[in-house]
Amino acid sequence: MEERYCLLMRRDLTGPQLAPQWPAGVSLQSYSLELAPQVHHLMQLGYLDGGGRVPDLDTWRKAFETDAEYDPDLCLVLLEAGHVIGVAQCWTSAYLKDLVVHADARGRGLGRALLQQVFVMFAERREERLDLKVLEDNLRARRLYDSAGMQVVRRERGP
Repeated sequence: MEERYCLLMRRDLTGPQLAPQWPAGVSLQSYSLELAPQVHHLMQLGYLDGGGRVPDLDTWRKAFETDAEYDPDLCLVLLEAGHVIGVAQCWTSAYLKDLVVHADARGRGLGRALLQQVFVMFAERREERLDLKVLEDNLRARRLYDSAGMQVVRRERGP
């Protein structure tokens, strides 16, 4: 089996941050228990191409909601017509754990807008930087992160 690598990427948050532009009909809110099934399903879809897996709903929710770095205000959820179409799951340590946009909603700038909202959110919390890890071969995500000013800090063995 071929070894996979991931990149630790970082973005400086000490300067001004651009406010995201949301398409009409798309709303942003924080994670809530009522949204858990839809958020979980989207997270599962996000891992279909590899790089990890999401356990069953109850196991995921318990692990997610009891993690020491969990804060529901740091899990951003995009809704359109009552459906979850995007999620940015962050930890209190200014770390972006997951960013997923539903395949049917891609190509509309939602990933970029979610990422910009994450930058704004952590800058408002007076964090100096945001970190994330991305699989080296996840070119779509890497293009987004590169274009948003994120820099590679190091290369690590992946999952």
